[in-house]
Amino acid sequence: MPVTNAFTIDVEDYFHVALFEKHVSRNQWDAMEYRVEGNTDTLLELLDRQNVHATFFILGWVAERFPNLVRRIATQGHEVASHGMHHVRATEQNPEDFLQDILASKHLLEDLSGQPVRGYRASTYSIGRNNMWAFDLLEKAGYEYSSSVYPIRHDLYGWPKAPRFPFYPRKKEASNATLLEVPITTLEWFGMRLPCGGGGYFRLYPLAFSLWALRQLNQNEGQSAVFYCHPWELDPDQPRITGLPGRVRLRHYLNLHKTANRLHRLLASFQWDRLDRIFLPPLPPTPPERVPPLS
Repeated sequence: MPVTNAFTIDVEDYFHVALFEKHVSRNQWDAMEYRVEGNTDTLLELLDRQNVHATFFILGWVAERFPNLVRRIATQGHEVASHGMHHVRATEQNPEDFLQDILASKHLLEDLSGQPVRGYRASTYSIGRNNMWAFDLLEKAGYEYSSSVYPIRHDLYGWPKAPRFPFYPRKKEASNATLLEVPITTLEWFGMRLPCGGGGYFRLYPLAFSLWALRQLNQNEGQSAVFYCHPWELDPDQPRITGLPGRVRLRHYLNLHKTANRLHRLLASFQWDRLDRIFLPPLPPTPPERVPPLS
């Protein structure tokens, strides 16, 4: 029987990305041209044509401005999950600010979607061995899983010695912890960890590599992949940010014109579903109790 993989989308706009932090300030965001709604609708149409349900990690900033987009995602059968409120890295937040952020985004998305929000993904995969307290607070806030670790070495993120497959960050038997971490997919190849879970690597590498890597993972290791993309990666006509260094410009704009066709091929080549359906038990018949906001 084919292994089912998790298709996930980080719902943020082109100017939210970590590469632009030094070039687009947060107080400029509201003056930028918004592209996220139309680009996310393009992804929804692509998923519908392939009969695939996915997990959408939605930024609270986006949800506040496009509440009907959140409702469309939910009514089309996709999982609504949290990407925090303002795309601030967990490494740049203290525990109190982090807890307020994850509670606010969870409550907002639950109110808009009418479904429990079980999952969270940190901005720029910014949870690792140096801020393990974030896992404790996610559990305290009522989340059941996180997908915030990319077990590679990278200049912006990464926890290269983290487990490659779902794990409990806190020892479950000793602490009764229940929060599951579901890392982005990597492939072990001759002692190296190869990133093959999407994002910029999917645009950088030839499509044949991504297809080969996921087949290796499914067939040889019997494991489900966790793949991610962003709505802006399907938008070659997005406004260009001026004054970017050449390296930043290359990494962000590389092969945007190829992404839609590549995703079409990827979706047609494997079996896909929502992350929660693959890695979590089914929801109980009654909704979970909401964690009250901080006073």
